[in-house]
Amino acid sequence: MSARILAALALLVCFPLTASAQFDTDARLQDEITSSLRSYTRLTIFDDVTSHVQNGVVTVAGKVTMPFKKDEIARRLADVAGVQEVRNDITVLPVSIEDDDLRKRVARAIYGNSAFFRYAAMPRPPIHIIVENGYVTLMGSVPTDVDRVLARSLASGKGERSVTCALRTESESR
Repeated sequence: MSARILAALALLVCFPLTASAQFDTDARLQDEITSSLRSYTRLTIFDDVTSHVQNGVVTVAGKVTMPFKKDEIARRLADVAGVQEVRNDITVLPVSIEDDDLRKRVARAIYGNSAFFRYAAMPRPPIHIIVENGYVTLMGSVPTDVDRVLARSLASGKGERSVTCALRTESESR
């Protein structure tokens, strides 16, 4: 009888450690996945990709402008040590000359504004401009709410159907 009690106690003691260890592993893996995505040089301000890790399974989502990016990202993340599986929920944006022109107009308006010069000079500018069938979505993060409102204002009136501002401030991102 005492052997059963000891075995039950051992299981109770081990389960919290296992959950904690899995959380640490997923957190470490998320850091490596994020680093891998940041170092992928083919992502531009016209792409937006996010990732989530749970129990070693990486779910990657977002929108990219070219089909090869979707495939390369999945292969790249599958090569990270500790990844059990990659679920690729990335959407490839439709090819459209009008959308390409709109992307450029919105990017010029935002990154050509003196308030955003400092972002334009960064290797990975923080504001991503997603254009799909004439609809503009601003993704990413900016330091202040003033930057968020200004970016949305600058993106408007460029021939788009609508502008959705999904920018987060740095305090919201924490």
